[in-house]
Amino acid sequence: MDMKKRIHLELRNRTPSDVQELVLDNCRSNEGKMEGITEEFENLELLSLINVGLINVSNIPKLGKLKKLELSDNRISGGLEVLAERLVNLTHLNLSGNKFKDISTLEPLKKLPILKSLDLFNCEVTNLGDYRESIFKLLPQLTYLDGYDIEDCEASDSDGEGDGVEDEDDEEGEEGESVERRDGLMLFLSCGTEGEEGESVERRDGLMLFLSCGTEGEEGESVERRDGLMFLS
Repeated sequence: MDMKKRIHLELRNRTPSDVQELVLDNCRSNEGKMEGITEEFENLELLSLINVGLINVSNIPKLGKLKKLELSDNRISGGLEVLAERLVNLTHLNLSGNKFKDISTLEPLKKLPILKSLDLFNCEVTNLGDYRESIFKLLPQLTYLDGYDIEDCEASDSDGEGDGVEDEDDEEGEEGESVERRDGLMLFLSCGTEGEEGESVERRDGLMLFLSCGTEGEEGESVERRDGLMFLS
């Protein structure tokens, strides 16, 4: 499928300005150049062009909000100046599996001030003896090169942009409950906490689950509460 047709399908009756992520992997480029991507994609934050036969990126438009650009498994060997000119907010760039041989071909990336992550796996340039040292010296703004920082520490899944989620287990919650934190949720494990009118209460995922039956409702009904709801029995 050619790139223009794929873009038409990806839009799905949206306008280009509505699109924040555009994935065009494995389509056909036009003589090694991208096509159909215009400045109308003004809110685009992620553009993926993996294995589309690109030879250069000379006609990439100005995309002021683009943060992540995936260009792996193409045939690009240079011409990166245009990225610095038109993608000023780029933070992640994947050039793995392209034709870069020399450090000098990557010099234009110095003009991407907030570039944080660069991938060059399976490019000839990675075979140079001082490859990592040279890249970090050339691009001091980088945090990660091929998934590792300058101290050879691996990037986290969120590329160092975590949301501050705590992962401590078995902390003490309110009224002495045992608390386990999972993915930002507080899971109350203890049973038997006293609720209103003496009900036995178990808390799960921040919900109070009333387990006891026999609580008196209006006119003497037996009431069971579950997840904050009252069921008459």
